[in-house]
This record gives sequence, structure tokens and C-alpha cells, in this order.
Amino acid sequence: MDAPNAFLGKPDPPTEDEIAAVLGPVAPLWSRLIEEVTTEAGKVTQEWKGIYVNKYGWSLRLKRKGRNLVYMAPCNGCFKVAILLNDKAVNAAKATRLPKKVANALATAPHYPEGTGVRLNVYDDSDLPPIRKLAQIKLAH
Repeated sequence: MDAPNAFLGKPDPPTEDEIAAVLGPVAPLWSRLIEEVTTEAGKVTQEWKGIYVNKYGWSLRLKRKGRNLVYMAPCNGCFKVAILLNDKAVNAAKATRLPKKVANALATAPHYPEGTGVRLNVYDDSDLPPIRKLAQIKLAH
């Protein structure tokens, strides 16, 4: 079952306290992913987007030099991560050893003109390494 965005209909971007409250025990993973992407990518900016907040809620975009690297959406007790990969990055990711659920997500990900959109949910610590790997692949391509 897909977890809905925790901030559907909220008129303003969520605060750090609101994010921590809805994420609960996975809040440290949210912070760790931001820190790790920032460390790997260098100077990263954070941008909250709330396009059609009544339907989609709010998402945090981690960007480097105007390029979206990772999209993160807070849910109750988990968070969603989306990474848009170009064709070279998809091929590199497919050649990498990834957990089965991540490989399946990559294989079934929708393809857009901008690239292939891989979406994953983070429930515990074991979900972060493959997301970091996909972010590294995106940075390399």
C-alpha cells in the first residue's frame, strides 16, 4: 500500500518540527539521507515544492547547480524518495548489484522525456544504501 504524503492540503511548507513529528522513528534517516547526498554532491540546495498541495502535498528537492538530484516526500512513519535517471544512469544502475525490490522498481519505473523516475519508500536503515547508490549513479551521469 502506498503511503500518502503527510502534508496534503497544507498551505505552507512543513517545518523541521512538523517533519520530525510525522516521520517518527525514521526522522533520523531523513536527515541522514540529506547529509549523505550533500556530502557526495558538494554544495546542495534544498527547495520545498508544493505543486497541487491538495492532491500531492509537499516534497523536498535536493538540487546541485539547478539540477534536481533527489525528491523526498514525508509520510506518516516513512518517506518517499524519487530519483529521475537518464538512459546512461539507468543502464549503469541495472549493471549494479541492487536489492531485488530496488531492481524491480527500476525495471518498472515510468519513463518520461526527462528520464526514468524511480520511486522508493524508506521505512528503515536498510532502505538507504541503494538510494545512496542511485544518487551516486545520477551524479556520475
